[in-house]
Amino acid sequence: MGDEIDRRHFGAVDFSRFRRLLKQETDHLQSLLDSDRISERGDIVGFELEACIVGDDGHPRAANKRLLNALKNPLVVPELSQFNVELNGSPTALTGNVFSRLHDELMSTWEDCQSTANALNCHLVQIGILPTIEQRLLTSEHMSDMVRFQALNDRLMALRDGTEIEIRIEGADEVLDISHDDVMLEAAATSFQIHLQCKPERAIRDFNAAIVASAPMVALSANSHYLFGKELWSETRIPLFEQAIDIGTRHLNRVYFGSDYVNESLMEVFAANLHDHAILLPFVQAEPLHKYAHLRFQNGTIWRWNRPLIGFDYDGQPHLRIEHRTVPSGPTIKDCIANCAAFVGFVRALVSRTIPVEQEVPFSVAKQNFYAAATRGLAAEIVWTNGQTVKISDVITEELLPAAHDALIAAHVPKDECDLFLGIINERVRSGLNGATWQRRWVAKHGRDFPQLTLDYARLQETNEPVHTWPTP
Repeated sequence: MGDEIDRRHFGAVDFSRFRRLLKQETDHLQSLLDSDRISERGDIVGFELEACIVGDDGHPRAANKRLLNALKNPLVVPELSQFNVELNGSPTALTGNVFSRLHDELMSTWEDCQSTANALNCHLVQIGILPTIEQRLLTSEHMSDMVRFQALNDRLMALRDGTEIEIRIEGADEVLDISHDDVMLEAAATSFQIHLQCKPERAIRDFNAAIVASAPMVALSANSHYLFGKELWSETRIPLFEQAIDIGTRHLNRVYFGSDYVNESLMEVFAANLHDHAILLPFVQAEPLHKYAHLRFQNGTIWRWNRPLIGFDYDGQPHLRIEHRTVPSGPTIKDCIANCAAFVGFVRALVSRTIPVEQEVPFSVAKQNFYAAATRGLAAEIVWTNGQTVKISDVITEELLPAAHDALIAAHVPKDECDLFLGIINERVRSGLNGATWQRRWVAKHGRDFPQLTLDYARLQETNEPVHTWPTP
């Protein structure tokens, strides 16, 4: 869905042609996987970081077009709203100082963005939900000037027969209950998406391990505690995104945890995209079959929290990778890359278990764990591999992190590299101080002065010191 389209409106013929091409490409991908012609390269890591644009007062600024025009950096692209941009990185092999390489590249891009933004009297902030975002600002007036966003909004609302989108999120003590007439509420949620390219023989285990890892990942990284003045979930971004792209009871949701583990092949997910999900944008492209343009476009309009992707190596050979979408943006570049190290390490550790973890944690339990972790963050309890209820913080510190450390060293990542980035996660979890906790403590001391919260957060973010080291508010 990252590519621009040249049409906003589509007719019946477009849907018919798109579905035919989607079916052909799905069949072609099946034959590619059956004949072992997918790329055998793997263990390659990448990311996407979404960021908010704010002014000196901490309030959002609709300035992404001016920022991007001044920046002229192909790694930085628009997001749905004019308040956001996305920073991309180069795929990096999982070996050596992989996480330091990712950190240094992202830091360089971030500093370039920040200096350009400062020249325009604004700043970038990495945070799951900007505390100062207001519902009245999330309208089509502030949608980025791209046809694909306008067409997506048209189609989603058409599938709902024009009925407003209902958002209801219940926190421990407060409830958000609102309605909205377009998809722009989704723009309030910003994330740090982690990509892991899979070796074909491990793709099933990698994907299922990513599903099990989703609960600990969302707990340790939670950074979205407030929305429209309400104190809600530790990672409110999860229910917000799911409900903001709700296309009604007649269709499967487009943002969801998934339906089950993969059993035989990741092809099961792409087949479900064809058979179970409505076509949102029938954008027909003049691309050869082996480019999978329509299969990839359809997949890009279905936002599973763990999404398999078809991409291409430098030599054009198709590959499989997993996009892990549960992690919010921020609090710092160093925190983001530590989250990346944790995810890759957790997946590698879970895959290396003698008994497949998906046999020890039923899918329904993994799903239940995920929403418990999104709701309560590091205070959550989950059902783990022994079938017993345990603190998620104990699972992370006592089991997952040591196993991730060993798995990354086995992948030829130096011990010092593992100690640095996994050490950040260990200290964050043991202190209980992730982004959501820090925001909650700030509000407990200073009240709901969300502009000042944003400014204080942004100031500390620019130190690039991990959030667990920030002064306790």
